[in-house]
Amino acid sequence: MEVLKETHFTGLGGKKTGKVRDIYEQADRLILVTTDRHSSFDRIIAHIPWKGQVLNQISAWWFDATKDIVQNHVLAIPDPNVTVAKKVKTVPVEAVMRGYLTGVTDTAIWTRYSKGKRDFDDLTLPDRMKKNQKLPHPVFDPTTKEDTHDRTLTESEMIAEGLITKELFDAVRETATKLFLRGQEIAAKHGLILVDTKYEFGLDEHSNLMLIDEIHTPDSSRYWKLGSYEERTARGEEPQYFDKEFLRLWFKDNCDPYKDAVLPDAPEELVEELSRRYISIYEEITGSRFEKGEIPIPKRIERNLKPFTV
Repeated sequence: MEVLKETHFTGLGGKKTGKVRDIYEQADRLILVTTDRHSSFDRIIAHIPWKGQVLNQISAWWFDATKDIVQNHVLAIPDPNVTVAKKVKTVPVEAVMRGYLTGVTDTAIWTRYSKGKRDFDDLTLPDRMKKNQKLPHPVFDPTTKEDTHDRTLTESEMIAEGLITKELFDAVRETATKLFLRGQEIAAKHGLILVDTKYEFGLDEHSNLMLIDEIHTPDSSRYWKLGSYEERTARGEEPQYFDKEFLRLWFKDNCDPYKDAVLPDAPEELVEELSRRYISIYEEITGSRFEKGEIPIPKRIERNLKPFTV
């Protein structure tokens, strides 16, 4: 099964390699090529067929479904794996939105609630709430955007550090909240709960706010099945969710993914199952059948990007 591991296109500008995307930079635009790389443990652990296409096309679908709320960076989608985007000045704040009391990382709202924190943005939570419980209303819970480890800071702390002005902070909060509410509304119509997500914003040449990066993908967002949520949580079970964790657990059981110089190859059946899950979430969110792009993928992309060479 073909996968897009990396790209080496010429004539598209200087290349930067991210965890999942290869980014070609031009004077006023970016060529964002979403590969099939799967990142975890701060490294690439596998390549998942069709993952790049799924992520790029889900983002394109959501960008279109929210363009009445805020302008976005999309200039063109010339290929299933590619977005041509307007280059803007990045806002150095990750706009995290949370709708449920969940998560296991240090910055997760459930982790901090379990340690005694009760105030989140404009919401003060009561004691004795349970994991995965719906919040009274969505919470804006931003973090910094840093190369090492993102930090959860209050509005006043972010302003004091010079990361953002109060005016821009308010605009980001208001826009992120509108995007999240729209996302939850649409997801519910497709039998899903949009649990939490993160947005990235930029400022155009007129200092207007613009949505960039990706939106509501299974890599940037948590989704649960709506139909089984009430029943499962009433029994004290975890919600039914789109799960990538099984591949992480296999690596933890079969090697030390943080320390081993070379990792074993992921079992083919696990790679195929994760590919199937990415395609399934695409079809559930968009309500459309997933159409696999023409292969070989690199030749197709190179052909489709010829109008964008410099």
